[in-house]
Parts: sequence; C-alpha cells; structure tokens
Amino acid sequence: MTLWQGRFGEQGPASELLDFTVSLQFDQRLAPDDLEGSRAHVRGLARIAIISREDAAILLAALDRVEEELTTGKFSFQPGDEDIHTAVERRVTEVAGDVGARLHTGRSRNDQVATDLRLFTKRELLLTARRVLALQEVFLHKATKAEDAYLPGYTHMQRAQPVLLAHHLLAHGWALARDVDRLLATRHRLDVSPLGAGALAGSSLPLDVDGVADDLGFASRFENSMDAVSDRDFVAESLFDLAMLGVHLSRMGEEIVLWSTEEFGFLRLDDAFATGSSMLPQKKNPDVAELARAKAGRLIGHLAGLLATLKGLPLAYNRDLQEDKEPLFDSFDQVNRALTALTGLMASATFDTGRMRDAADAPHVAAGDLA
Repeated sequence: MTLWQGRFGEQGPASELLDFTVSLQFDQRLAPDDLEGSRAHVRGLARIAIISREDAAILLAALDRVEEELTTGKFSFQPGDEDIHTAVERRVTEVAGDVGARLHTGRSRNDQVATDLRLFTKRELLLTARRVLALQEVFLHKATKAEDAYLPGYTHMQRAQPVLLAHHLLAHGWALARDVDRLLATRHRLDVSPLGAGALAGSSLPLDVDGVADDLGFASRFENSMDAVSDRDFVAESLFDLAMLGVHLSRMGEEIVLWSTEEFGFLRLDDAFATGSSMLPQKKNPDVAELARAKAGRLIGHLAGLLATLKGLPLAYNRDLQEDKEPLFDSFDQVNRALTALTGLMASATFDTGRMRDAADAPHVAAGDLA
C-alpha cells in the first residue's frame, strides 16, 4: 500500500510504473535525515496538542527502533516501499500500531523530502569544506618547506618567468579558499526549514513551524510554502560549487601529471599514491591525478543535467525533482574521494628542486627582466 493509493481502485499501480518511479535504491541514503525530521515533526505535533504526549512517546520510540534496524542492517524493505520516507513510515506503523498512522499528520512527502535534502546538503557541504581545508594545509606545509626553491612559471605552457615554488603552490591554496567560501555561502542560503509547507499550500493545522525549524537546527523557516517545496536552487548551487572545486582539482591533477613525467621531472610520486603497468615495469602512473582531472567532466555534467531539468518546471512540486538526488550524491562522493586522494598524494610527494632550478635558470627565462 502506497501513501497515495487511497485515491485509486483496488488493482493497484502497475509494476512498470513502480519500476520506473521508485527511488528507494538511492534515497535511502537520506534515512538519518528522514528520521531526524520525523522526530522534530512529532515533537512539534505534541507541542500544539495535535497528538498526545503519550502518542508522541510511542512514535519517538518507534523511530528509535527503525533507526536501530537501519543501522544494524536488520531493516527489511518491502516491495511497496517507493522511497525511504514510505519505508520508514510503514515500519513505524508496524511497530507503533494505529498510533503510527499519526506520524504523517500535517505533513506531505513534498515538504518532507525537501527538509531531508536540506539537512543532508547542509551537513555534507560542511564536511566537504573541511576536506578542502585539509588539502590547503598540505599546500601550506609544502610551501613553507620549499623555502627559496624556484621553478619556471608558465603561460601558454611555455616557460615565462622564474617563480618561487611556494608562490606556485599557494596559488592553488587561494583557489581552494574561494571554494570554501562558496560552499559555506551556499550552506548559509539553504539553511531554511521547509517543514510545514505541506504539499504546496501549508496545512489547516496550526503547526509549530518555527519550533520545528529551531528543533532541526535551521536558521529560519520558509516564508512561501509553494517556493519551499519546489526550490532546488540549493542543489544547483551545491552542484556548481562542487563542479568548480572539481575544476580546480582537475588543474592540480594536470600539473601533477606533467610534473611527474621524465620530461619535466619536477615531482616524484610516493609509491602509495601511484600505480604501475602490467606490461611496462619502468612506469609509475599518476592515476589519482588523472582521475581527478577526469571527474571534472562528470561534475560539470551533473550541474548541466539538473539545470536542464529545472528550467521548464511550473510551480509547485513536480516528480521531475526526484532527479535532484543522484547527481548531488554522486558529486559529493566524487569530490570527497578526490580531495582525500589528492591530499594524500600531495602530502607524500617530493619535489626535485634541482631540476626545477635548472629549468628556471635557462637564459631565455630571464628575457623579460633583461628587457
């Protein structure tokens, strides 16, 4: 039984419809956020006496039980579970009996999923920003150790002028600083609770939307219910921030690939962050850098895909918005893996400052100063 089947006959939805529309395989990642939002909703209903304190306690205990089952892998998903929200509510009703049906009072899946996704994105943006800071710290450490080492700076991939290695490394640090600013600014803008907006027009119940927003740690709550359930600006902004960060990581990857070649010889990879060849034993391949370079295209594609999805949607909620989660989840995953791998690669890599100095000491590199 779906949450919406009461409108339809006994035959039930076609299997082909369910196969095409089900989102459980990816949105179960939102389970912690769905549970958190449901707890806040239950507490809010109890505060305004829509449900009794006793029923609230039963519901909260059932939600704790569901969380324990999900965490330990004991949760049994059923064929009728369209998404994580349906699955959680179904299991709460099994555990709590008739009281479980009151969990959905005054709430739609539209404002529920919008709340879950904001909670998830708010948390993940901060975690990604911390990983960026860790990579910045590696660049700062390497720059400090470099002291007065220098190398050719390049324009058009041609040797241009000598620059300090520290100066070059910290250029990447400044680009990463902008990435952190963007991630935190997006997090600030999305810090708004949509819970209480209902399907699109709010609820006839006197819901405690401010109290629930505060309970969930949001800075504020929605001002317009139609905007609250249809807004995915924060997903698009997050995808841009992650794509821009990915472009910066791709640029680092390109330099690592070049610098670690025999032709340049500026950088040596640690064995733990390089791969070999099944046929050519002399090779030490910079796979981490190459994949960091490649992932940027994937991240850009996710951004372009979501913008194309959003561009023609009328107010308010449309099922098209189900397509917001997979690109967002994957973008976070790919960027965070790239950040972790590049942080390890850069921390363990060594520079051949003699090779750099020889390249920078070529007479023509000083042509600008001589002129």
